[in-house]
Amino acid sequence: MASFNFVYFLSIAFSLFISTGCVMASSPVIKAGYYPSKLPPSAVNTSFFTHIIYAFLVPNNVTFKFHISRGIDPNPFGRMASKVTTRQIFIKATIDVARKYGFDGLDLDWEFPESPKEMNDFAQLLKEWRYAIQKEAKLTHRPPLLLTAAVYYSADFLVYGSRRSYPAASIKNNLDWINVMCYDYHGSWDTSETGAHAALFDPKTNLSSIYGLKSWIRAGVPGNKIAMGLPLYGKTWKLKDPNLHGVGAPAVDVGPGRPGDAGVLLYSEVEEFNKKNNATIAYDVDTVSTYSYVGSVWVGYDDALSTTVKVGFAQALGLRGYFFWAITYDSEWKISAQASRVWIQDK
Repeated sequence: MASFNFVYFLSIAFSLFISTGCVMASSPVIKAGYYPSKLPPSAVNTSFFTHIIYAFLVPNNVTFKFHISRGIDPNPFGRMASKVTTRQIFIKATIDVARKYGFDGLDLDWEFPESPKEMNDFAQLLKEWRYAIQKEAKLTHRPPLLLTAAVYYSADFLVYGSRRSYPAASIKNNLDWINVMCYDYHGSWDTSETGAHAALFDPKTNLSSIYGLKSWIRAGVPGNKIAMGLPLYGKTWKLKDPNLHGVGAPAVDVGPGRPGDAGVLLYSEVEEFNKKNNATIAYDVDTVSTYSYVGSVWVGYDDALSTTVKVGFAQALGLRGYFFWAITYDSEWKISAQASRVWIQDK
């Protein structure tokens, strides 16, 4: 078997990449994970990942340069990307900090360009960024930094601002791949019914991963430049009637959550909740998701089974791989290990 090599990325809310030593020469599969925790790097089991994405590095709202941070300031990207001078300052700062701290790549988390103009600015930013990365690599005789971006589940927006689409041509030409956020389809903003917040399929709406991923392919981004997002957290609701407890069951409020994150439990917390309360666990075939319930509390999430199906789907669709938000939310690396195990390596 070929040996693995490890890669670290810096995510710019921006993030930085680190290669894990797990990239096989015969297969360019992506098994990535965002790393937002204070958990020491030595505690991360890198054998399950090809890339670790350190989240986040936050640009200064005035200078567009960086300081290492674990919080996210108000989004400065629209203003930065609107002018060539500020784009160049930003791009140079990202390359400088990645090289200074020994990262292998850069990941942009712009949530989200809010207008057609901002999408055009995003396209120009990627073009100039790629050019600068190639130029720096040639001058320093180093391998070029990887460049990726976290993007909306769909290539097209009908919400969060005016109707607009991502610049698929610029993404295809300038990014190594995109991390498609295939989650948060449902949550605390709608307490009227339960929902599979990372549904692979949805028979009633377009809020599903299959819809979003196919929209990216239709837009012109090839599957080998797409990584499918997998959440390591669940969403909770309070059922209106404990006897009605399927996906889409009537609800009246969010269920248990975390401080500052109503109706959200990390996967490790979901496991603890289920065990402590002897919750009933069910698998929903229609959405490819798992949920548990006890009394009036309902929790929707992905477990080893639903993750296995999703990883198989991603590979069947010809995608480059998958990523997790976020690896420190796992429980003893159970889901991370299962995902890595079931991706079938090319011969």
